[in-house]
Formats: sequence, structure tokens, C-alpha cells
Amino acid sequence: MTDEIRKYDDDFTEATFLTKADHIFIMILSAIMENDLSSVKHYLSEDVYNHFDELVKSYEKDKVIRLFDEMNVKSTDIVNYTVEDNNLNIKVLLVSRYMDYFIDEDGEFKSGINDHRIELEHHITFTKRLDAKDLDEVRRCPSCGHSLDINASGLCPYCGQTIDMSDYDYIITEIDNI
Repeated sequence: MTDEIRKYDDDFTEATFLTKADHIFIMILSAIMENDLSSVKHYLSEDVYNHFDELVKSYEKDKVIRLFDEMNVKSTDIVNYTVEDNNLNIKVLLVSRYMDYFIDEDGEFKSGINDHRIELEHHITFTKRLDAKDLDEVRRCPSCGHSLDINASGLCPYCGQTIDMSDYDYIITEIDNI
């Protein structure tokens, strides 16, 4: 399947892509625990970001913190790809393991599973525009021109502009089971 995907994305390598998928998934869980999605916003479509933002706001409203202890990714596999509307969509099955529970602001256990890890399957769709610009072009902020480390937060530390990764790379357009 890698050779077929490479027809649409010259730079595609399966190992690099799957490593990135694992990394972004763990970053999302960490961002939810911190009630701060700014470090992952650039990896998410607007719809996915809004979903997680509503989730985090509901935790804040309920005065609880969601924790994912001993989290890891057991496996990640590409299950399918499609080309639609000038987009390359790669569907991934990611199997994760972690404890998933809530505590209150005083650190008291509220609900969930905190005594053993659960295993969950997550179906994630990564989308990249076929006319995406070279990722090397985003090494500088398109707003102010300063150097960027897009993997850190996708946010320019000088002017505060969020980099729209959909112009350059894969973003998550669908995800379930979080």
C-alpha cells in the first residue's frame, strides 16, 4: 500500500508516518490531561479540535481532571487510503493501552479505571491536501517570518500565529474513542 500512497505523496514513508501518528496520539492525550489543546491544535482539523475543546471545557466545568496513566501505543497500522476532493486520506487503526480515570481538583479519585490498563482501538483519519506545500517552507512563520519548531506547538512564539498544518502536512480529520 505504501507504493500506492507514494503516487500521491512523493515523500511518504510508512515508518515515519506511523511514528508521527503515535506521537500525535500521545500528544492529544497529554493535552487533554493538561486541559490545554494549544500544543496539538495544528495537528487537528477544525471539527476535531472543536470536539476536543468542548470535551476539555466540560471537564473544567465539572471541576475534574481526566488522566491517562501508563499510556502507550501497542500498534498502529494503515488500513486504507482514499483520494477525494484534492485530499489524500489515510485511515489508521491505532491500538492504545492506558488507565483512564477522573480526579477532582483535590486529587481525589472520581470515576474510571485507575487500577489496570485498558486496551482500546482508535480509528483515525489523517488528511493531506494533494497540493500541499513542502513542509520545509513552514520553518518560518508565514505571519512574521521568525524561525519555528512546528513540532513543538505549531504556534509562533513571537507573534502568536497558529500555523495551519493543513497547508503542509497530514492533520487528523477523524478520530474516535477518546
